[in-house]
Amino acid sequence: MNVAFFLLPKQDVIAVTIHSTLRQTLEKMEYHRYTAVPMLTDDGRYVGTVTEGDLLWYFKNAEGVSFDNAHRHLLEEVPLRMKNKPVHIHAQMDDLIELAKVQNFVPVVDDYDRFIGIVRRSDIIEYCANHMFGREAAGKQ
Repeated sequence: MNVAFFLLPKQDVIAVTIHSTLRQTLEKMEYHRYTAVPMLTDDGRYVGTVTEGDLLWYFKNAEGVSFDNAHRHLLEEVPLRMKNKPVHIHAQMDDLIELAKVQNFVPVVDDYDRFIGIVRRSDIIEYCANHMFGREAAGKQ
């Protein structure tokens, strides 16, 4: 099955740009209650996923960075602990399952590496459960 079937399109995804401030990023994550969000360039290319942990470690370890001056620091300064890999829109379910084991969502890019949306781990699990139970039901008859 093709990735496009599960795609939550870009306009429905909460994302930040590398030029967002730490404060903007934190407020967006807090408001939407997300622990991780896709990070994009200004021209829409996916560059990674920023997590709460990335931000916390940056606040702890960066000289002179605090919650009081978070509006002065850009997200591009924050090192990402993990590289959440995207898939291309033509990827298959096997590719999604492999990445969903270690990522809450799988970013999806087009042929020019522009971000076009995500596939949520919960949707992948639901597909697998339906597929598995459907097979079991067919095998019992």
